[in-house]
Amino acid sequence: MKRITVIISALLICSGGAFAQDVQKAAEEAAKAMAEAAAKANKKVDNTQFWTKGVDFDLGFNQTGLFNWAAGGYNTLSLAAGIDGKAIYTRDLMSWNNRLQLNYGFLWSADKRNLLQKNTDRIYFESKWAYKTGKSSTWNYTASFDFRSQFTDGYVNYVQEEESNKWKGTLKSGFLSPGYTNIALGMEWNPVSWFNVNIAPLTGGFTICTIDELKKGYGMKPVDPENLDAGYKSLLFQFGAQVKLNFKATINDQINYSTQLVLFTDYLDNPFQHNRVNWDNKISWVANKFIKLSIDTWLVYDPIVTIDGVTSKTQFKEFFAVNFTYSIKSR
Repeated sequence: MKRITVIISALLICSGGAFAQDVQKAAEEAAKAMAEAAAKANKKVDNTQFWTKGVDFDLGFNQTGLFNWAAGGYNTLSLAAGIDGKAIYTRDLMSWNNRLQLNYGFLWSADKRNLLQKNTDRIYFESKWAYKTGKSSTWNYTASFDFRSQFTDGYVNYVQEEESNKWKGTLKSGFLSPGYTNIALGMEWNPVSWFNVNIAPLTGGFTICTIDELKKGYGMKPVDPENLDAGYKSLLFQFGAQVKLNFKATINDQINYSTQLVLFTDYLDNPFQHNRVNWDNKISWVANKFIKLSIDTWLVYDPIVTIDGVTSKTQFKEFFAVNFTYSIKSR
């Protein structure tokens, strides 16, 4: 009997030790799992993986030299530079697209030796937030902002002064004269990566003009309608609907075409009758990694802008350049 008691006691001691080891092992595994869960919960999301960024730098130079040229003409030099930067954030159903375009160039001609004439000048920034209506949907809710202006004063109709021999032109534009801002709320149809249409029935923005002598020509309202000598306002608020179409195509990885058409009608001033049109086009041919030929065109019609001080006209600009191009892209 005594022997049996001793055996049973030994078995209990052994089983108790094994049980204790199991409890300790389970506690260690639980602690490890909790630590991993806490570390995972506290781990910061690496937002850089959701960004796609890129920037193109363009530098174009053109020169014409004439010597004993019977048909006549003038020696000319032109230089133009441009920056086209993009930053796109995409995560789940949400995206945020940003694009900044800067262009500036000037022309020297032998018939105006002491004058540099501006031949291209553009600031354009566009930012669009979008949220898909569903994982497989081609429609997005959108909110967008855009801004257009130029860097420096622009002149036309130069006349040389007799006493100083300096050239004097008629001022037509300047920084924030004009400037355009828009905030648009709506929806976008994006069936494929190279085409989309944005419909924004709620679009509000300002036309800006800070140079007094240009305010009337850009549609600014009088400070006092009964006393035009009091001058004109610097801001014109417009509220209406906007449709924006974007299309781009690539042929053989060398020829690229992109276009953007923007139509705007002002609910506050003859809606659906006096409409503003902006149509930008760009065609480029990539000769090699660093050389690119490009043709840019801009068409603008704004019913509140008068060209000759009396009537509104369709504005058109074309710019051709052979560019040295350098691109930086990252993801």
